[in-house]
Amino acid sequence: MIRKLFRPALLIFALLTLLTGIIYPLVVTGLAQVIFPHQANGSLIRQNGQTVGSELIGQPFNDPAYFWGRLSATGPHPYNPAASSGSNLGPTNPALIEAVQARIDALKAAGPGNLAPIPVDLVTASGSGLDPHISPAAALYQAPRVARERGLTEDQVLALIQQHTEGRTLGFLGEPRVNVLELNLALDQN
Repeated sequence: MIRKLFRPALLIFALLTLLTGIIYPLVVTGLAQVIFPHQANGSLIRQNGQTVGSELIGQPFNDPAYFWGRLSATGPHPYNPAASSGSNLGPTNPALIEAVQARIDALKAAGPGNLAPIPVDLVTASGSGLDPHISPAAALYQAPRVARERGLTEDQVLALIQQHTEGRTLGFLGEPRVNVLELNLALDQN
């Protein structure tokens, strides 16, 4: 009896492996390459023929002449796409409190005259640790420092922030956001 069932089970296993493990992924990958080639290849940002990053993964910036993104909780280095994760630190965890305080201190040291409230996304990590965006408020908070460091007027920097602010997806999903890498690349063009 078991021998009778073994052959159909093995045949179904082989058929489903071929269908779901080979044919389906090839069809989906092929369609993605044809319909959405930029996204299917990682939404890479190229400048002067060189890949400088992705629209989807943040990068560490700590030079005061650049906008800074969210903190990254990935290890062993920030924005490691192979280790996407949050910190899992609760609000009363001393390690989280120390990390937030260190970022507040760094922001205040980089912009000592800035008395505006620091937006929360500048002192906390996202759930993935890879978020390439900051809120428009976080970009506006940093505008005076970036303008001063680059010898630009604040209006020039504010115009760049406005140009690189993305609205809500489909007009109602999510929040407005600014891609830090794209904004910093635009700063380098000025």
